[in-house]
Amino acid sequence: VQLVESGGGLAQAGGSLRLSCEASGTIVRFNDMGWYRQAPGKQRELVANLINGGRTNYADSVKGRFTISRDGVKNTVYLQMNSLKPEDTAVYYCWARRLSDFWGQGTQVTVSS
Repeated sequence: VQLVESGGGLAQAGGSLRLSCEASGTIVRFNDMGWYRQAPGKQRELVANLINGGRTNYADSVKGRFTISRDGVKNTVYLQMNSLKPEDTAVYYCWARRLSDFWGQGTQVTVSS
């Protein structure tokens, strides 16, 4: 199983980016999917996730700015990031879980002030 992220890059403060993550190598739909991030010198932290296909959780720091969503059929998860701040700069990792955890390779998001 592979999780492949796309959509990272450079944005200005106040701008937007949309991350995508597609799982390949399995026909089984993941129960849970989400996004984590890790900034330099910091621990990896939850950004947002979708549990059991419906319940969403967001880090307090992104509530009201980021939106997580899934394709209804595919193992694809998205993260719409609006009103970006320099402190959102990090490597963003896709996560999925079905009996065990799976991780993507990460995509860099850099927000300039």
